[in-house]
Amino acid sequence: MSQLSSPRTAPPDAAKPLTVSQFSAQLKGLVEGAFPSVWVAGEVSNFSRPQSGHCYFTLKDEHAQLRAVMWRGSQAKLKFDLRDGVEIVCRGSVDVYAPRGSYQLVVSDAQPMGLGALELALRQLQEKLGREGLFDAERKRPLPKFPRRIGFVTSPTGAAIRDFLQVLERRWRGAQVLVIPCRVQGDGAAKEIAAGIELAQRIVPTLDVLVVGRGGGSVEDLWCFNEEVVVRALAVCEIPTVSAVGHEIDVTLSDLAADVRALTPTEAAERVVPSAEELRDRLGHHGQRLAGALRRKLELSASRLEGLKKRRPLARPHAWLEDLARGLDDCDRAAQQAVRRIADARSQRARALAGKLDSLSPLGVLGRGYSLTMDAGSGAVLRSVKQVEAGQKISTRLVDGVVQSVVG
Repeated sequence: MSQLSSPRTAPPDAAKPLTVSQFSAQLKGLVEGAFPSVWVAGEVSNFSRPQSGHCYFTLKDEHAQLRAVMWRGSQAKLKFDLRDGVEIVCRGSVDVYAPRGSYQLVVSDAQPMGLGALELALRQLQEKLGREGLFDAERKRPLPKFPRRIGFVTSPTGAAIRDFLQVLERRWRGAQVLVIPCRVQGDGAAKEIAAGIELAQRIVPTLDVLVVGRGGGSVEDLWCFNEEVVVRALAVCEIPTVSAVGHEIDVTLSDLAADVRALTPTEAAERVVPSAEELRDRLGHHGQRLAGALRRKLELSASRLEGLKKRRPLARPHAWLEDLARGLDDCDRAAQQAVRRIADARSQRARALAGKLDSLSPLGVLGRGYSLTMDAGSGAVLRSVKQVEAGQKISTRLVDGVVQSVVG
């Protein structure tokens, strides 16, 4: 074994070797004492974050690798997500793990290389929420045309609410505005904004539209409107939402999640309520168009009425009844003639049938000298002498009567 030496220690003594534990302890003290704080740049690889919340990864460049760890408390302060492929500059201390004879960098802070931490965090969060569909155009809802109750989540002392109310007073006085106070910058502002959005949905009577915003400021000032808790609260809000954050050049994730983005709080008032003056002008224009259309309709109806008055049914209304009366008379005469023709035809047919019946009638035969003899008791026609016997009463029918006799 070799023994560590320093200008202040004695030369190594082979007779008194160090144990592995002693050597590791001395090495740990030297290394950790020499690097109490160091800045290291490299690319993150082999990144993992178990349930404990601590981050384990490797920093590497083209020629070497360095194991690193970032405890959960330090990682929670980062403005961006650590992941494989991200190049960072990190500050930390060297930690020697004696039981394994290994060392690692304990990272206390990190910054992305190239992009700023806030910009990188914004891109990462936008990609994450975009994949979930929180910014999809299909989710956007239209604002009500004539809102009666408007909520505004903002600072009650900021310029945003004053500008909003001034424009609202000038454009439309038919709406109530309920200010839901919260901080709009600094630590904890995002949670207050999200809580204000949730509170707005429980207000009774229900709000018709909800505005969330503030005036302009630096990226850091507006950062709370990029926080995930605010974006998610806007995305799931049951009330149609308007994001009115910052000046025209500032775009936050809240702008992307809300149903409508207003460039400024002033424009938010213009987007939320109509202009009473414009509505009066529009109503006047529509009234003129309606009056003109009614006049044209009246003129057309009068012209048609004049045309109808010149037609025969209206010019001579009794002529139509006279024509109907003449028609009825003609029908009556035709019906009488038809009845007479039918009666004559049937009378002739009856006479013909009577002649045929008369020729076939037994009375006609009797008129020619014939007679009809019947048994007086039963009325049976006698056709043979064998049907009679002495003393039998018979009736003989002649053309002009009946003769009663007794067979002798």
